[in-house]
Amino acid sequence: MTKRISSKIARGSGELAILSLLAEQPLYGFEIARQIGERTGGALQFTLASLYPLLYEMEKRGWVEGHWQANHAGRDRRYYRLTAAGRKQLAPLREEWRSFFQAIDSLAGVSHA
Repeated sequence: MTKRISSKIARGSGELAILSLLAEQPLYGFEIARQIGERTGGALQFTLASLYPLLYEMEKRGWVEGHWQANHAGRDRRYYRLTAAGRKQLAPLREEWRSFFQAIDSLAGVSHA
């Protein structure tokens, strides 16, 4: 299993992780958190308490849009989808992270660690 990344490091990655998942399909909060953990082998994990403030902030910025959907098996779910503004934000955000990783590698040589 992959070692879990500390919350101090992972905190800034939330926007990129959420936008990347929502670029594929609309998801509700619990499913977003589950997929982040699953796809990173458990290295990145977000609690719902840390995830929802990010979603609300991104919704205020117009990057994601939420809507309630009935769930016949239980409570209704709020699904989030990527907006055109969010899709436009994704490419520069990916490039910014790519540059960040290259800079850290140049400084600390982490790709050879």
